[in-house]
Amino acid sequence: MQHATENSAPTPPRGHAPHPGTDGYENLPQFPARFPLPFRRTIRRQELHQIVPLAETTIYELEQRGEFPRRFNLTARCVVWDLEEVEAWVETRKRTSRSGESNKSSGPDVRQRKRRPVRDVAAR
Repeated sequence: MQHATENSAPTPPRGHAPHPGTDGYENLPQFPARFPLPFRRTIRRQELHQIVPLAETTIYELEQRGEFPRRFNLTARCVVWDLEEVEAWVETRKRTSRSGESNKSSGPDVRQRKRRPVRDVAAR
């Protein structure tokens, strides 16, 4: 390990990055403003549920109907979603809900329930 002289900043051990706030850190090369390939962040199931608090089956059904971003496999055992697609979906739902464009603004359509179907009031 190199020792610092009185006039120079301490040099970090080889293979270690300098600490934030030191001269060595300030002189590190920065990432270019635009990457050559677009960087797409992916999220796993646990992160998805922090953003979209829906049940697994609801998310799966929305995916099957094409109403939610599709998951994809990174490996045979790792399933992820594209974060930008999920965020765009949430923003779309937020705008639709706030603008009143959706027919669900007054509540869910209970006639679409698979369990406890709504009784036909006219049939009584």
